[in-house]
Amino acid sequence: MTTNETIAKTAAASESGTEVFIPLNKLKKSPRNARKTPHSGAIIEAYAASIAAKGILQNLVVEPELDGEGAETGFYFVSIGEGRRLAQLLRVKRKQIKKTEPIRCVVDTVNDAHEISLDENITREDMHPADQSEAFRELHEERGWGAEEIAARFGITAHVVRQRLRLGAVSPKLMQVYRDGDLTLDQLMAFAITDDHARQEQVFESLTYNREPYIIRRELTRTHVAANDRRAVFIGAEAYMEAGGAILRDLFTEDRGGFYEDAALLDRLVIEKLQGISESVRQAEGWKWADVHIDYPHAHGLRRTYPQPVDLSDEDKAAYATASDEFNRLTEEWDSAEELPNDIDQRFGKLEAEIERIDALRHAFDPDIVSRGGVFVVLSHDGAARIERGFIRAEDEPAGPEAETRSDGEGYAVNDDGEIIEAGISSDSDGGSDEDAEDDGKPLSDLLIRDLTAHRTLGLRLVLGEQPDIALIAVTHALAAQTFYQGAEAHCLEIRPTSVYLAGHADGIEDTAAGKALADRHAEWAADIPHDVADLWGFIAALDHASVMALFAHCASLTVNAVKQPWERKPRAHETADRLATAVNLDMTAHWRPTVRSYLGRITKAHILDAVCEAVSDEAADRLSDLKKQPMAAAAEQLLAGTGWLPAILRTEQPAMSVEQQDEAADASLVDVSELDTKSAHPGTPEETEAFNVAAE
Repeated sequence: MTTNETIAKTAAASESGTEVFIPLNKLKKSPRNARKTPHSGAIIEAYAASIAAKGILQNLVVEPELDGEGAETGFYFVSIGEGRRLAQLLRVKRKQIKKTEPIRCVVDTVNDAHEISLDENITREDMHPADQSEAFRELHEERGWGAEEIAARFGITAHVVRQRLRLGAVSPKLMQVYRDGDLTLDQLMAFAITDDHARQEQVFESLTYNREPYIIRRELTRTHVAANDRRAVFIGAEAYMEAGGAILRDLFTEDRGGFYEDAALLDRLVIEKLQGISESVRQAEGWKWADVHIDYPHAHGLRRTYPQPVDLSDEDKAAYATASDEFNRLTEEWDSAEELPNDIDQRFGKLEAEIERIDALRHAFDPDIVSRGGVFVVLSHDGAARIERGFIRAEDEPAGPEAETRSDGEGYAVNDDGEIIEAGISSDSDGGSDEDAEDDGKPLSDLLIRDLTAHRTLGLRLVLGEQPDIALIAVTHALAAQTFYQGAEAHCLEIRPTSVYLAGHADGIEDTAAGKALADRHAEWAADIPHDVADLWGFIAALDHASVMALFAHCASLTVNAVKQPWERKPRAHETADRLATAVNLDMTAHWRPTVRSYLGRITKAHILDAVCEAVSDEAADRLSDLKKQPMAAAAEQLLAGTGWLPAILRTEQPAMSVEQQDEAADASLVDVSELDTKSAHPGTPEETEAFNVAAE
């Protein structure tokens, strides 16, 4: 049909109910259309794609435009089908059709245009997602259409098509449960993470009242490894798949890369890669052995040594001086520059690397330790290899003299096992009476030694309590001897420091900035203290007071335990921990921040919204309220970043101000009226007077 024929037929047909073809440029938006909110660009694109593939399947409903005298103008208002009209105009813009393209319409001059427009938008029901899934699967299997082709023909994204096709992986039993309304679409999509229908049904039967999608996914992937797991990060998807591993991907969530199905294969690949690194370290540094573990073997039971200070060679000293001088010169020269040129910035980087390299040479392991000791190569929390050096196995400990003793000047000695023996006599005495000792010619009996040393202990207790400076050294010695020397009974104070293994309570805590700072501080002290525990007292006694206090504080800090266990009832201990936090002015914002992994992904949506509301604003929380759990947690992490917000359990109560401190604060806040200008000192309006009074208060 030609354009002229179409126009002629249109002009002859204004009777209601007549089907006519009207040129696109003769169609207008109806002013009586009930839909006032414009169609989205996405839906117009979808209409255009569908029409291009299949034509207009549903007629437009129109009414003639009338002029002021009631005569038809030749144009028509679109009562139903405005979206399809806009889609055709989009196709004209893209030069897919002409602006005079005939559009099949039905003329309706009987019904109210506003009412039928409203009716079309209200009296409708979207196709059930289960039906969509089956229909798309038929197109895919019977016609061989891929997700992109199906998407193009129906004006939706290929991702949506893949999601609907993925629903075909759900057990028919669960699909029927969904049709019956006993499962939500989000729950059904969670089941689609695996193709194992038996496993899906097993998990469904085991679910109780809580059917959150994340719980369903967790149960279905319990034996799998998430792609953000440290093992997966260490190996990488490519190497894992080359070794024959499969990755399960979830089209319905941001799963950070899916789930690695073969955990045993992944563990084997991790061990093999760590073994390669450990062998390289062992050969390069000369260690006797190197062991690999995925997790750090805290129960290894081995003595650990640390690098000791060594003198730099003349060559290294000269290189250090040269690098330092140039670094200082450049710093002074470019101190006021807002931005460094690339060559200067690169030069700074090289100088810093050189200074750090030479600084690392200031401490080194004794060659004898290296020849007898070994290293552990483990997998850190962030998916990188972690190398721990300086461990000595029992069989590699140096063998001392057969009868090595240390006399204490009181007629008896202590052997290496800590047993009390008489000088020159074996330790197999039967502990007989004082008279037996005199008859045998022994210096003193064991019973008498015990009696006398008890009196000596009493004297030490009395005198030590009168000399706090020496008491500090003695306590520091007792703590340090047990902190840095494994199994060394070199202290006479019965103070037993215990240190809870925090990594057993919070995964990855050792790899945080605070964990690394504590480990570095410990390593610095370990490098400074003497190799032999017998020299420890002299080392501590020779320190200045500030250094003794620093060592004491470090050893004491390792014994802090403020972990709350669900089965423990220690309210007084936790109250003391709170007071300690206040006393040291603990600011957890320097050591912790709320992330999806550390906090937000592990609490309810209500708690997330409360945090955002408190830290940011009610409006920000409202904007997140319609999101699902994972997107909400991710968005909240971005909003909370930099706000310094902390959960209540991590907040430190501010110390109460004394009366004197309150008086000083009040004095500091007083306003010096003499410094105010005339207008401020003598406000005129009532509003100004009120503002002035508030400020003065």
